[in-house]
Amino acid sequence: MSENKVFTGIVTPMVTTFTSSGDIDRESLRRLVNHLVDGGVSGIFLMGTTGEGASMTVGMQQELIRLAVEYTAGRTKVLVHVADSCLERSIALGNYAADCGADYIVSALPFYFSLTQEEIYNYYVRLAEGLRLPLFLYNIPAQTKMMMNVDTVLRLAAHPNIIGIKDSSGNGTYFNTLLAEVKTAYPDFAIMVGPDEMLASTMAVGGDGGVNSGSNLFPALYVALYDACRRADHPRIAALQAIVMKVSTLIYSVDGSPVSFMKGLKAAMAAEGLIRNNVLAPLRPVSAEASDTIAANVKVIKKCIEEVL
Repeated sequence: MSENKVFTGIVTPMVTTFTSSGDIDRESLRRLVNHLVDGGVSGIFLMGTTGEGASMTVGMQQELIRLAVEYTAGRTKVLVHVADSCLERSIALGNYAADCGADYIVSALPFYFSLTQEEIYNYYVRLAEGLRLPLFLYNIPAQTKMMMNVDTVLRLAAHPNIIGIKDSSGNGTYFNTLLAEVKTAYPDFAIMVGPDEMLASTMAVGGDGGVNSGSNLFPALYVALYDACRRADHPRIAALQAIVMKVSTLIYSVDGSPVSFMKGLKAAMAAEGLIRNNVLAPLRPVSAEASDTIAANVKVIKKCIEEVL
């Protein structure tokens, strides 16, 4: 664990903007970056699950990194996801991001092979030692089909180039155990939550913030909830948390597919004119009927936000 100040705040796991032909939509990307910066987020996270990084070619990944760094222009931090089934490719992309001027690397476990906890530990040590930027661990068992044990995270937190973890397990007991064991031993190790719905509850017990998909659409909402949690302003937390839950039910859950949260989010952002509603194969966008429902629901949520913020 490095001696740098702990990373805190709201990080947006940014959707990747595509044209209808599957190229990076540069105009929409610039607009989205400005929207997130204006919303006050602490960073943007490229090519995670929400960003469809696993479906992108290396060339597209490199283009996105270059453009995101250019468009943010130092106004917020840039975190880059480099998870790959090949360790060397992950290191190469991470160091490419360093050359471009990104700030941090994030990596979920490599897909395909199921790993022992010792293999997980060794993988991250080798990755951290090959990178020129600080590394966040990324626990997302729904996609990797593997869970990092708390003891493994505790061992990895001792590494000078591993500075935190994004936990997207949705397991509250696991998150609380991370805080009790890892945070106690390494106070500057950032422990951030993935599921939007858990931001308030995890911060109440010592979490450092969230990497929350809904902040693509409503960044100011999630930043306001984070700030309210820091101040322990319980009435405001309750009001803002209720709106966050509406994002979950009225946007994320409409499509009903395994990644409905991302598809619904893109449909909602398209309804707001932020992006065009395009996804990469093998995914397909939500139906026209679902898009209409989501667009109407966005109006409902915006009215709720206006009444609270």
